[in-house]
Amino acid sequence: MMERREFLTVAGGVAALGQLRIADFGLRIRGPGGLEPSIRNPQSTIRNILSQAPSLGPETYARRLERLQAELDAHKLDLFVVEPGTTFQYFAGYHPGRSERLILLLIPVSGVPALVCPSFEVERIRRSSVIEDVRGWEEHEDPWRLVKPPRRRGVAAVEPSTSYRTYLGLADRLDGWQFVNGGAVSERLRVIKQPEEIALIRRAIAATEAALAATFAQLAVGVTEREVAQLLSREMASRGSPGGGLVQFGPSSALPHGGPSAGTLGRDTVVLIDAGSRVEGYTSDITRTIWFGDTPSAEFRQIFNLVHDAQTAALQAGKPFVTRCQDLDRLARKVIADGGYGRFFTHRLGHGMGMDGHEVPYLVEGNETRLEPGMVFTIEPGIYQLNKFGVRIEDDCVMTDGGIEVLSHRPAKL
Repeated sequence: MMERREFLTVAGGVAALGQLRIADFGLRIRGPGGLEPSIRNPQSTIRNILSQAPSLGPETYARRLERLQAELDAHKLDLFVVEPGTTFQYFAGYHPGRSERLILLLIPVSGVPALVCPSFEVERIRRSSVIEDVRGWEEHEDPWRLVKPPRRRGVAAVEPSTSYRTYLGLADRLDGWQFVNGGAVSERLRVIKQPEEIALIRRAIAATEAALAATFAQLAVGVTEREVAQLLSREMASRGSPGGGLVQFGPSSALPHGGPSAGTLGRDTVVLIDAGSRVEGYTSDITRTIWFGDTPSAEFRQIFNLVHDAQTAALQAGKPFVTRCQDLDRLARKVIADGGYGRFFTHRLGHGMGMDGHEVPYLVEGNETRLEPGMVFTIEPGIYQLNKFGVRIEDDCVMTDGGIEVLSHRPAKL
């Protein structure tokens, strides 16, 4: 879930709690071949994973541009326009950031893409992106004079995160052009992850799981949610995968997007951490809920296992080209409702992920999109009882030719 991640600098370490055994809560870090390295020193395994996966090369971006131009042709579109963001990065190989200065990527249905940017940014963008035609404008000049499509009239697909100000500029300068929502074009390409993208997501997952395990191992009575969030960020950064997470103790865990608060950790308390980190622009999103203490309460055990069963039902049901997004949501929701906690499952079952932490496809009622091989998404049922505690189990998955594969490592039932 994790829409409100905390990316904080660590102010100081948190004392370790020797009595807490991570394995008791299903937090096992597996390396290649299914081996389980020591939780106390997982860095060496994670470094191996990070160093083995290939980076994205120019040929990757060439294929993406070719596929985009094929999509434009199939939809009878003449131009794709996108401002800096994850879709810009997906095609250009670089995200220069947005400001009040115009930076715009124009990809025609045929021919060479062009990128308009301030003159002082030209060299940076040329060095960092795969776009060769980079056109610079001086601070005293009108940048829109450089926005010149290869034809005088046509239909332009505008990436949906484009600012209204930029849209007005396009409409003013491209007289005779029609503008349509380009989301269907770019989303169709981004929703199916290629093997090199899934490899990067696996690396982010591995780093996140190791950071979570190390963070849980250092929980101690008296620490605050904010201190643990800072510790989690440090553990991620030490593994070359910057990120953070939501840390929630006790009643705070019943708020799906709560925390961090000023409350301190006590014994026999629920701890929920929703975490994610990035590797080369690709993200992970994992939630783990544990009982901090000697023996979980009967109620916590019952609810944890019910949430686990709901996740299992969804995982086992997924079939490529057959299962709709809403089907998985319905299955998991039915398990929780049959267990008597239906009204406490208050959000959708999951969401797509890749370069954005939340992207298509969304596993929610009303979404009849059929899951296809290469789609990556979370499955994260939860039960949230206000003023008591919440439980969420979130794992990252990919649809394959044979069904759903869990990319992260699920915790065991209690």
